[in-house]
Amino acid sequence: MTQLHLIVFGLGYTGTATARAAVAAGLRVTIVTRDPTAAPVLSGVSVVAFADAAAMLADATHLLATAPPPGDGGAGDGVDPVLHAHAAAILAAPRLRWLGYLSTTGVYGDRGGGWVYEMTPPAPGQERSRRRLAAEQAWAAFADTRAVDLFRLAGIYGPGRSALDDLRAGRARRITKPGHAFGRIHREDIAAAILAAVGQTLPPGARVLNLNDDEPAEASLVVEEAARLLGMEPPPAVPFAEAEATMSPMGRSFWAESRRVSSAGTQTALGLRWRYPTFREGLRAILAEERGDGSA
Repeated sequence: MTQLHLIVFGLGYTGTATARAAVAAGLRVTIVTRDPTAAPVLSGVSVVAFADAAAMLADATHLLATAPPPGDGGAGDGVDPVLHAHAAAILAAPRLRWLGYLSTTGVYGDRGGGWVYEMTPPAPGQERSRRRLAAEQAWAAFADTRAVDLFRLAGIYGPGRSALDDLRAGRARRITKPGHAFGRIHREDIAAAILAAVGQTLPPGARVLNLNDDEPAEASLVVEEAARLLGMEPPPAVPFAEAEATMSPMGRSFWAESRRVSSAGTQTALGLRWRYPTFREGLRAILAEERGDGSA
């Protein structure tokens, strides 16, 4: 059986975890990054420069794009950077049968705390979410000849990037806005979902997959749970109306939308269940890994 070859565009937090998991699963893995000289050494992973990716694409069976579309007014503004540079090579790649794109649940827009599902039409309210939806549509244009999975991610957390770290650093805030739910997903569950999709034999077509844990929750509850695990007093509660006055525009836009995202259909489609179905299991696992009691 021919070995699967996964190309991962982007060496960020999620791309790195996915590359490691893919190598452990027996895949050949190549990371594409702007500056290979700055890339950390990952066992079993090849690294190539973004400008040189076309040659690797000729041998790839699977491709994962993790980079957001730019919005700085530069060349290719608003266009997915991978497609801006390599669309022709992707289209011509003879072995390439699956494309994955990491998007955001932000494309659903504000639902006033209501539920959305994989089949819910997107309605982005923020400019960055509209750019994400445009990138989704650009990737979906390949669905005539390849399987395309559009992964809509909730807030990403995991080792080194969680409420535990924020509390220790003294930057955690316990902002209260009753009824305002956020979704989140552990980094390892993202990697597991991607590998499950890679392992499927799919016909050409586009599919939406929601990567969101099973309990959308108010942000203050996550901070309180992290404080409990650390044996710390949680920071004082701050009503949203008070906190908003000191927020950045990005922070205000983050709190301007509320939705509960269901991933039950995604878990069924991929034949898995989240390892960390709520923030409670996820935070406990991160802490256990830090203390040498297990792996997140």
